[in-house]
Amino acid sequence: MYPKLFESLEAGKTPTISRAVNGRATERNAFRRGDAVTFTLRVPRALGARAVVLRLAEDGKDPSDLPLDFSGFDRGQDLYTLTLDTAALVPPEGGLLRYEFLFLRGERTLFTNSTDNLHFTLSDRNANRFRMLVYRAGFRTPEWFRGGTMYHIFVDRFFRAKNCGKLHTGRLEADWEHGIPQFAEKPGDPLANDLFFGGNLGGITEKLDYLAGLGVTVLYLSPIFDSVSNHRYDTGDYEKVDALLGGDEAFAKLVAAAHARGMRVILDGVFNHTGDDSRYFNRRGTYPDVGAYQSQSSPYAGWFSFRSFPDDYESWWGIPILPRLNQQNPACRAYFTGKDGICARWIRAGADGWRLDVADELCDDFLNELRASVKKAGKSRATDPLILGEVWENAADKISYGALRPYLWGGQLDGVMNYPFRNAVLALLLHGDSAFFRSVLTELYVSYPPAVCDCLMNLLGTHDTARILTVLGDPSEGDGRSNAELSVLRLSPAARRKALRLLQIGALLQFTVYGVPSVYYGDEVGLEGYHDPFCRMPYPWKRPDRALRAFYQALGALRAARPALRGSFRFLDSPDASVCYERKKGADRLLVAANLGKKAVHFRIPPHYRNVLLSTGKAPTLSPSNLILPPKSAVVLG
Repeated sequence: MYPKLFESLEAGKTPTISRAVNGRATERNAFRRGDAVTFTLRVPRALGARAVVLRLAEDGKDPSDLPLDFSGFDRGQDLYTLTLDTAALVPPEGGLLRYEFLFLRGERTLFTNSTDNLHFTLSDRNANRFRMLVYRAGFRTPEWFRGGTMYHIFVDRFFRAKNCGKLHTGRLEADWEHGIPQFAEKPGDPLANDLFFGGNLGGITEKLDYLAGLGVTVLYLSPIFDSVSNHRYDTGDYEKVDALLGGDEAFAKLVAAAHARGMRVILDGVFNHTGDDSRYFNRRGTYPDVGAYQSQSSPYAGWFSFRSFPDDYESWWGIPILPRLNQQNPACRAYFTGKDGICARWIRAGADGWRLDVADELCDDFLNELRASVKKAGKSRATDPLILGEVWENAADKISYGALRPYLWGGQLDGVMNYPFRNAVLALLLHGDSAFFRSVLTELYVSYPPAVCDCLMNLLGTHDTARILTVLGDPSEGDGRSNAELSVLRLSPAARRKALRLLQIGALLQFTVYGVPSVYYGDEVGLEGYHDPFCRMPYPWKRPDRALRAFYQALGALRAARPALRGSFRFLDSPDASVCYERKKGADRLLVAANLGKKAVHFRIPPHYRNVLLSTGKAPTLSPSNLILPPKSAVVLG
């Protein structure tokens, strides 16, 4: 499944490595604190190495050199071993280690290098090191999330129930089917976002049967708290569900109806900043509270950072309508993460977890306390709430504001939004880059704790990206066009047909790799749209692509039926521009293959795969131990 860690520049002199944790072979580089990790190196005697040393260091600290023990000779190879007690390597809260191997040969030392195709380098410089993450001994993630299917709803654009709440600001767009979201003249220009389509929580409740038919088990809602904008990322009051959405009562009804169907509800936690029109900042005097903008004696004054009171203050990305919260302020932090804080309060009110907006801007103290309060609040409902973070890169060694972030050490997040997966899928679908797809998924799988791999939010699109169908049909994403042009631009019939074929392959991969697929509302019926705000078009209830929807329903049914999709993952050999992997749990096993090339490809597969469970494009040819897959197609075998 995994590439060799070492490839010698000298033929016949290639060392190989194997790892075991507590005596069982593993390919992972993420271990529970207290695990015993054994490295075994097989070093060809022709290499001329007289000793092997492991150079190991906590991230950012000075390294230690640990010699490996010579443990035997086998078929021209010297065997070296070393066992590490991870409890002795990092403190109880976990940590990140970097390591490399040094091969002593005469007067020269060969350093391993984790870049440059993992080749040896003959160098006396510091080589790039491999990563080893050690997480807390008691770290667990919610069982109920694993193997599920998530549905991401931008609430204002999903469905407007007749009992629509009262519009307290802005304008209401009457034409749901053909209305265009409000847009600025140029991308990045300020926008009021005060044009509402009126989607509400009652509308989601009305459509729960539809969502159940897709196999949805988790609803992830865009922000629902009081706000003056349609996206509600500029929160006005964290203690109230927006009246236009139906208020607290509508939330309670949605949660009860969802739970009755076995669905969970995840809320969007925007805790890095508020709106300037909020009870906490109150720049416009909308709220009765004395806000931080109004008086330096305000109880919220320390919640924000002013360079020059009142008009020069820190804000998110310099956007003045989004004043940034000062989480180092104890009162501010306690408001969100305390025993009776916002995060715990809404868990007790029925929410099943949080997706944390811009998690890399939330300080470690805030995240640590948030996890403790949310998990404790969950116990009052006999549930284990989920905590997902918005992190766009590999979260195992994410650097934010110059510091390594311990997101996955067991004291902060259960999982993250898997944007690297999206990047890998697009490279495969648009360019046939199967090597990049395998590399990205392998990198995440070996560097994240297993429980985190099960809880990754695997996405193809979100409210922050162009619609996946649009990207597949127009990879330029409308570059160079004005917002006015993009507001009405749609794919040509030919481009749309091509995009639909590719989307089916992408969705099949999304639903069958490790982690949890997240369907952005409307993707399952072919909704198009370029960058924000055009990726936030209303759901086309009267104009769905029924064939695509049926395919997503089949994917949801497959996830519900097959335990293998909650089990192990490994790549099998595959030709260029194609991928093949296997999922197994107990006696249940599945094989997934995709061919993005221009010609049919042949796969040698294990002989027990006899049935085509789901496929895209032209039908594959299946015989014992052999699979022939037509171009631009994918298949699931059982």
